[in-house]
Amino acid sequence: MTNTAPETTTPAAELMLGDDAVAYGALHAGISNAYAYPGTPSTEIFTRLVREAQAHQVTAHWCANEKSAYEGAIGASLAGRRAIVTMKHVGLNVAADPFVNSALLGLGGGLVLAVADDPGMHSSQNEQDSRCLADFARVPCFEPATAQEAYDMTREAFALSERFQVPVVVRLVTRLCHERARVQTRAAEPQKPLQKAGPRQDWVLLPANAKRLWSQLLAEQPAMRQASESSPHNVLREGAGRLGVLTTGVGRRYLGEVLPEMAQAPPHLHVATYPLPAARVRAFAGQLDSVLVLEDGYPYVERLLPGIVPARCKVLGRESGALPASGELTVVNVRAALGLPALRLHEQAALELPARPPRLCDGCVHRDSYGAMLQVMQEIGVATITGDIGCYTLGALPPYQAIDSCVCMGASIGMAKGASDAGLRPAIAVIGDSTFLHSGIQPLVDAIAHDTDMTVLILDNETTAMTGGQPTELPDTRLLPVVLGLGADPAHVHVFAAHPRKVPELAALIRKEIEHRGLSVIVVKRECVQTARQRKTHEG
Repeated sequence: MTNTAPETTTPAAELMLGDDAVAYGALHAGISNAYAYPGTPSTEIFTRLVREAQAHQVTAHWCANEKSAYEGAIGASLAGRRAIVTMKHVGLNVAADPFVNSALLGLGGGLVLAVADDPGMHSSQNEQDSRCLADFARVPCFEPATAQEAYDMTREAFALSERFQVPVVVRLVTRLCHERARVQTRAAEPQKPLQKAGPRQDWVLLPANAKRLWSQLLAEQPAMRQASESSPHNVLREGAGRLGVLTTGVGRRYLGEVLPEMAQAPPHLHVATYPLPAARVRAFAGQLDSVLVLEDGYPYVERLLPGIVPARCKVLGRESGALPASGELTVVNVRAALGLPALRLHEQAALELPARPPRLCDGCVHRDSYGAMLQVMQEIGVATITGDIGCYTLGALPPYQAIDSCVCMGASIGMAKGASDAGLRPAIAVIGDSTFLHSGIQPLVDAIAHDTDMTVLILDNETTAMTGGQPTELPDTRLLPVVLGLGADPAHVHVFAAHPRKVPELAALIRKEIEHRGLSVIVVKRECVQTARQRKTHEG
């Protein structure tokens, strides 16, 4: 006799990025919608979602900026659907308004924010820690340590969001986003049915409603803290000695690397959920003389411990000086904090190698723009050229050294306006097409309204090149109507098809518009050389 009953098998573990694990966690949680703006180290989450969207019947759209992406996810929740929105840490600044306010809404479908922090600033302007913003909004936060936890916690976050009707944050860091590891997936949940969330007064944040909803959010805080206290992701391991180690996120991984070299394993509490499980921390530190906090990012937990741990218990970490105040958490600085001998690293080669800073690609359209600007600077002198976020930020480096600033997305136009208003002329703003659509339109409206004496160069390479060639929201043919529709003087709005042989012609146009005592806009366009190669390969 042969047993013909169907076998129940577990899917084989798959090798994937930490970012991929978040994407599959969301897909298998039954999302219907996904939204994002690209930003390293979060970009690959959404790249995977876009690739898998059709197979999973998911709407996945790149958006103009993080704010519009987050608002799309809120709309999906209003429809009763599950939605994920992804961005990097500085992108959450842009989305902060809808993010914080969404904690007051009576969310329908689960809403998860996957936000990737960048300790060490590998590709960012700062090291800000998104756990602080989750706490600011009074919403739960998960902090995975492994790709497997990234998958599991993303799935769990949707259920928690629906339980408390608030957004839930999954906080990642660069090393986790870009690691490759085997991840055990589980069967996907079905998508939620279309069902408009209500009642209406829980979605209209008029002051009378907002006061009531804020009180309700505060009333839910004890239950959120209890959910964190009871989470199986927060794990206590017994040990010897009166120095305990509290880890968060990837800090657990670094501790695990050095434990074999320690004479005895210290007491260890791993925290993976927020609000901080204070009761667990208090019990953990009860018999300790000191607690070393290993967290990648701000000294967020370290700052919370005084008042939770006994007064005699010394708290060690980034603020105490036991760990560096900035930069990534690493096995090197963890060893030092635990008193272990330094690793014997390879000796530096005696040969002095020249520095190799990043540079614009050969054939890049921005080379033509900066070449033209350098000609103008040499002829008439330019008081200030304000730059922005994108590949063209490399114009600050040799051989061009053409831009004077780079602060945040869209700042170039607003800063050029302010500099011109203050009397620093001529003033030129340099911004890319994707960044212009992200947050450059609003300051251009200001400049148009006051006919500010400045020149804006929109460098249109038809893609979001810096993060891997994601599509911009509007093709180049629709960029000019946007500028004109805002009210810019058509006589001083130009579209210039760039080419290395036309650099002198572009320089003449820039010089002419600088001489105009008012606002002028020049759109310099040519397809990014990298995306052009990819397109031709695909077409071939």
